[in-house]
Amino acid sequence: MAVFLFRFLVLIAVFILAYCAIKYFINPKRKLELAHNKKLFYLLDEKSNVRKNFLLTYRGVLFEGEKYLGTTENAFEVVTIQVWAKNNNNLQGLNKEDFHFIEKEISIIYPNSKVIWKSPIKELLLR
Repeated sequence: MAVFLFRFLVLIAVFILAYCAIKYFINPKRKLELAHNKKLFYLLDEKSNVRKNFLLTYRGVLFEGEKYLGTTENAFEVVTIQVWAKNNNNLQGLNKEDFHFIEKEISIIYPNSKVIWKSPIKELLLR
C-alpha cells in the first residue's frame, strides 16, 4: 500500500512539473523579454481588452502603447494609440524609418487607428 501511494505521489509531481514547464514556455511576457534581449520586434497585446496597454520591443527599446476607443463608420474600435518609450535613454541609434516601421506594424493590428508618439519621438518625426 505504501509503494502504491508513493508511486501515485510521484506521478502527481511529474504532472505538476510538466504543467509548470508548459506554462513557462508559452508565457507571452517571457517571449517579450527574450525578444527584448535579442533586439527583435515583438508586440505583446490583448486585442480584446481595450483598457490594457500593449508592450512592444524593437531593437532593444521597450515601448508602451495606450489604446483609446472611438467610433468608426460601422462600429466602436480603437481609433487612437499613444506610444512612448519606457526609457528614453535607449532611443539612441533609432531613426525615422524605425518609427514608421513600428507604426506600420501597429496599423496591421489596428487598421482604423492613428498612432500618436509622445515626446521626444514626436519632435523627431515632426522634423
